[in-house]
Amino acid sequence: MMSKIKIILVDDHEIVRDGIKSLLFNNENIEIIGEASNREELLKSLKSNTPDLIIMDISLPGKSGIEITEELTEEYPAIKVLILSMFTEEEFIFNSIKAGAKGYLPKNSKQEDLERAINIIQNGEEFFSPLISEVVMKSYIRKIRNEKNINSNQNNLSARELEILKLVAEGISNKEISEKLFISIRTVETHKSHILQKLNLKSTVDLVKYAIKNEIIKL
Repeated sequence: MMSKIKIILVDDHEIVRDGIKSLLFNNENIEIIGEASNREELLKSLKSNTPDLIIMDISLPGKSGIEITEELTEEYPAIKVLILSMFTEEEFIFNSIKAGAKGYLPKNSKQEDLERAINIIQNGEEFFSPLISEVVMKSYIRKIRNEKNINSNQNNLSARELEILKLVAEGISNKEISEKLFISIRTVETHKSHILQKLNLKSTVDLVKYAIKNEIIKL
């Protein structure tokens, strides 16, 4: 006989915990062995119960579900975490993934999605609902396009302009750059103007931020 998947529910609303329990009540492969409304209650429960999986809300009193997930990943690496949250913004999703969550479901998900997520995660894989996967994919595509645009802009810079961009970002003055490169201050200023135009930036501060972001210089 297959052993049941042991679960602890973490949500600060009792009505939500009761709702999840009622959804999973008739599933013979799942057993709710504990519940908590915050970090302290969860840690207390973990002293006497060892779950396979924790269903975790994000918005909790004290430490957030993401912070707690990060702690669990460090202290209880065998316990898997499924985030069940009303938040579907990419910030929450990516921070949850970074914290070690193995899955992410919106709270308006159907019963079969929740059961499927539990089973897939228990089998060692990760699960993200179609909506969450779409958010992740769109973010990834946007990042790729941004990188492509950045690389394209950099490719438009001449070797001299890249050299001057690096020196400007390192905080070297126009006078010092002119002396270092044996060119006039006016030529330095012209190069800077062209760099700003090509990169669609407005100020020296923007140039510094650009150089740091794109690892032209290192802090």
